[in-house]
Amino acid sequence: MQFLSAPARRLPRLLSLGTLAALALSATAAKRPYRPAEPLPAGTFIDLHCHTAGIGAGGSGCYVSPELLHSYKLAFYLRSFGVTARELREHGDALVLDRLSARLARSEHLGRAVVLALDGVVDAHGQLDFAHTEVYVPNEFLAEEIPKHPNLLWGASVNPYRPDALARLEWAKAHGAVLVKWLPSIQHIDPADEHLVPFYRKLVELHLPLLVHTGDEHSFTRAENHLGDPDRLRLPLREGVTVIAAHAATTGKIDGERCFDRLARLMSEHPNLYADISSLTQLNKRAYLAELLTRPEFAHRLLYGTDYPLVEIRALVSPWYFPRQLTLRQRWQIARLSNPWDRDVALKQALGFPADCWIRPEQLLSHAD
Repeated sequence: MQFLSAPARRLPRLLSLGTLAALALSATAAKRPYRPAEPLPAGTFIDLHCHTAGIGAGGSGCYVSPELLHSYKLAFYLRSFGVTARELREHGDALVLDRLSARLARSEHLGRAVVLALDGVVDAHGQLDFAHTEVYVPNEFLAEEIPKHPNLLWGASVNPYRPDALARLEWAKAHGAVLVKWLPSIQHIDPADEHLVPFYRKLVELHLPLLVHTGDEHSFTRAENHLGDPDRLRLPLREGVTVIAAHAATTGKIDGERCFDRLARLMSEHPNLYADISSLTQLNKRAYLAELLTRPEFAHRLLYGTDYPLVEIRALVSPWYFPRQLTLRQRWQIARLSNPWDRDVALKQALGFPADCWIRPEQLLSHAD
């Protein structure tokens, strides 16, 4: 999950200023996408990277830390899902999935989406450590609710330091999980820890890809960002795990080197490494797009994802932030699209994201069946 740290009350002003600046540039800027736009493949696509939210209402088992519960971020985040905390208390956390599914069903281009669980921090005794956990979305909640929505899939999250981690992986696979998601800097997971080799081998045995946040994380109040170093993925890659670097490591530096460059180096060494393109058109990520779309290391390795619901927030993601790549007409046409997935597809296609990135999630997940 990638989120700007500016307070919510500033976002409309940021959008207005950004739009005015973009319009001012329109008259003189050359219009050239990062790569030539390619036609979209036929059919509908899978969004590999969607989130849900919950406050523990309706017996979901979800958890939000007291600090985050009383932060402006939670209310703002829930609004981006189209719900309020009051509605969740009244109808239960499953309401988020109901509205996500309904919104997705109105998309022209998206047929399904992978909704991600999020395990918590585990203490030295292998128990869930709520004192250091900010958000917890249990696998059991998604395993129960996702089958009610034919257009939704789910990704499990298992902290490998749980004593029953391997059994939890088997349970998740048996209950329909299509991948496993980690957010190492928040879950305090070190992907380079040799003690995790049995976990990695179980992922290979179960044909479960590992979707791992790479780069810095700014959505939470605290993060161990050194754990987002792409180089720490060498161990699971060596063990044969299919690894997906979430957000293509487009934030942060390690020892003065961009995480993005460290990921690019890994791409050239490991054919079982991919990157998802979720959040990459956000206001704070634009500087990476030209490299991502033209560097040969990333060719045929990109997977479509949105980081929903953040793609719904127009102050974060807007065609108006690309006056040098898109014509005024293109920006107006994309901005007028009401569905967040269709708007995201139109923007990324116009900017030159390759045609194979839209269909690769389905190809990858079909190998996991």
